[in-house]
Amino acid sequence: MPNRLETWRVEAYNTAKQSENKMHDDTVARRFGFSGGLVPGVDVFAYMMHVPVARWGRDFLSRGLVEARFIKPVYDGETADVDATEHNGLLTIEVFSRTELCATGTASLPAAAPVVSLGDYVEVPAVAERKPVSPDIFEVGKWLGTAPRRWAGQDASDYLADIRETDPIFAREGLGHPGLIQRVMNRVLVDNTILGPWIHVGSRMQLLSAARAGDEIVARAKVTANYEKKGHRFVELDALVVANGATPIAYCQHTAIYQPREQAAA
Repeated sequence: MPNRLETWRVEAYNTAKQSENKMHDDTVARRFGFSGGLVPGVDVFAYMMHVPVARWGRDFLSRGLVEARFIKPVYDGETADVDATEHNGLLTIEVFSRTELCATGTASLPAAAPVVSLGDYVEVPAVAERKPVSPDIFEVGKWLGTAPRRWAGQDASDYLADIRETDPIFAREGLGHPGLIQRVMNRVLVDNTILGPWIHVGSRMQLLSAARAGDEIVARAKVTANYEKKGHRFVELDALVVANGATPIAYCQHTAIYQPREQAAA
């Protein structure tokens, strides 16, 4: 029988109000039909990961598989309830805010992490000079890199506070939260082009090794799709996220609307 887990309740926080992505700005987001600036999808993803981490601990951080789709916005200061049901080793996760279903996902614990080869993922730097976004920027088959990112000391603590994470495993064992990997995936877009307002709509992440707080993290990403749907322009990425130039920590698939309908028509 399915087992319903305890709800994880979060007071959502828009960490990106000052971001280059103005979809997190109240005024701009309202132009696109939202009630205000969106809480970043990568942070909603981080809220969702509290449940499998609480369920499986370090094992999940070392080899867990998680995916999520973002359906409706979560707004700053609103309550977000993360509900989960476990059945046959699979967690089905839903995020509700303002009585609306905002995100869905699943998490599981494979018996072992898959083996990946660094050599299969081309290491390239982020572009030296970003140009305004166009479909050519995300040419299918193109390899994209990111500038290295680190969250150490106070930065790591501040991040956990921002995503409302209270599980002691991160501070106790000096581990990096896997939500940081999702932030690096967003940087694949941001480090390689000048975007207007854009929206992260879904991700799948297979963890390969537990990240350490203070690791230097980059993504080696390949554009796998670039298409228009209902007036929006989408990009899909496959990437290996690597710590300290040597340790694969996650294989990720990332989907974003890089030109929402209003902007694409402008």
